[in-house]
Amino acid sequence: MIEIDNVTKVYQMGEIEVHALRGVSLKIENGECLTIMGPSGSGKSTLMNVLGCLDSPTEGNYHLHDEDVSTLSDTQLAHIRNREIGFVFQTFNLLPRTTALRQVELPLMYAGVGLRERRRRARETLEAVGLGDRTHHKPDELSGGQQQRVAIARALVTDPSIIMADEPTGNLDTKSGEEVLRIFKRLNEEGITIIFVTHDPEIAEYGSRTIHIRDGLIEQDVQQANGCGSRMTQAVDELERER
Repeated sequence: MIEIDNVTKVYQMGEIEVHALRGVSLKIENGECLTIMGPSGSGKSTLMNVLGCLDSPTEGNYHLHDEDVSTLSDTQLAHIRNREIGFVFQTFNLLPRTTALRQVELPLMYAGVGLRERRRRARETLEAVGLGDRTHHKPDELSGGQQQRVAIARALVTDPSIIMADEPTGNLDTKSGEEVLRIFKRLNEEGITIIFVTHDPEIAEYGSRTIHIRDGLIEQDVQQANGCGSRMTQAVDELERER
C-alpha cells in the first residue's frame, strides 16, 4: 500500500519559494488503478515524483509497502524504484545509440538478472507492445510511437508492483494505444497498482479512481468502476475481437 500523510514539497527558485504540494494526504491500496488529474502547474507531476521515489517530500510522511521512504538517501530511493516501480513518461528517455532490446534489458542489468534470462524477458516484453520485429533497431530507426513503446516495455520488464504512467498513450496511434491499455489491464488484473498522471479526461476514464489536484492540494477524490475501468475493459474487448 502507498500512504502519504500531510506531504509538502517546496522548491527554492532563487529567493522565491514555490509550494508545489501543500499538505497532501492519500492512500492507494495494492492493486488499485488510480488517475491523478490536474491542469499544468497543479502539482500532479510533483506528486508523481514523490510517489515514484524520484523526489523526497519537504515535510510529511510517505510509507510504501509499510516502509518509511520519506527520509531515504538517493541511493536507497534508486534501489526501491528499480525493485518496485516502473515508469512510463511522455518523453521517451531512450539512449540514442542503443538497440531496443538493450534499452529494455537495462533495468534487469541493474537488478542483477543474468544475460540469458534478461534477453528472454526483454524480447517477450517488446513483443507484448508490438515491437517483436524491432529488437535490434536504434531510436533514430524507429518512429515516435515505436520509441514510446520501447520506453513502455522498459518500464514493464521488471514486473514492478507499481506502474506510474504519465500520459502513456499521448504519442501513440489508436491501435498502439489500445495495445498499451491491454498491457495495463493485464498487469492490474495480476494485482499491479497502476497510477496514471494526465490532464486528459478520456485517459482518466480508464481508471477506477480519480484524484483531482489543484494548487498543490487534492480537490476531489472520485471512485469510478471496479478494476481498471469500464472504458479500458471495452477497449481491450474490442481489440480481442479483432484478433
